Amino acid sequence: MALLTINIVGPGKVGRTLGALWARTGVFSVGTVLPRTPEGARAAVAFIGGGAAVEDMLAMAPAAVWMLTTPDDRIAQCARALASSGVLREGNVVFHCSGALSSRELEAVAKCGARTASVHPAKSFAEPAAAVASFAGTWCAAEGDEDALAVLQPAFERIGARVTRIEAASKLLYHAANVLASNYLVALAEAALRAYAAAGVAREEARAMMAPLLRETAENVLKIGPVQALTGPIARGDAALVARQLEALEKADTALAALYRELGAVAVDLARARREADLSALDDIAKTLARAP
Repeated sequence: MALLTINIVGPGKVGRTLGALWARTGVFSVGTVLPRTPEGARAAVAFIGGGAAVEDMLAMAPAAVWMLTTPDDRIAQCARALASSGVLREGNVVFHCSGALSSRELEAVAKCGARTASVHPAKSFAEPAAAVASFAGTWCAAEGDEDALAVLQPAFERIGARVTRIEAASKLLYHAANVLASNYLVALAEAALRAYAAAGVAREEARAMMAPLLRETAENVLKIGPVQALTGPIARGDAALVARQLEALEKADTALAALYRELGAVAVDLARARREADLSALDDIAKTLARAP
């Protein structure tokens, strides 16, 4: 049985990674590749290990599957260009990999009879070669036309992905969850470093000091869940210590104190669910955290 051909528009880090995985495993035959620059074309085709680079949408060959891995703000524009190119065929599958946007961005090609979807790998693609090597086991959130997903879900699963279905209307919330789990974790680490600095601990020493805390806490959250992984003064119901820490943070950095309040409220919810700390102590902590500075 002949392989389906996939064309790639915007072969950046995600497009190159997926293209290379499908080419190397024989899931798709890579057809034409349209990058933003001629230099990008050569690099993309070389990395993917297949396909022919073109410089214009009108030069792209027909394909059963089209992957649009452009920046989010260009997906709809790219779909309109594809719809007006004359190369798209009814029944072709067109999808993008944005985490925040749904398949509704592809309305222009849907009106031409294409089957549309979005499939977002919840993974960092900072370095495509490393992403290729570590892709197996990556969770991917998919939504769109069933005809499109009938092609795409097994294609992703054959390169090691674990695919879950979500609703198009939930994409922003889904992506916000990814941002909290990844980007905001980095921001939280920076906040901790600033608190260490306020305590007089040098930044490099602080990074080394918090490294085992970060690793062990993350491992515990993933292994036993947030409720059981929670430790510290709120988990114990130590209302006096929480109040003193908050007072110290208010004096050192009001922004850190505000973050302590917000995250502390979540920790109180976890401690209540755990049912080990004294509930009246947790009520006192909640009141302290909610009190205006």
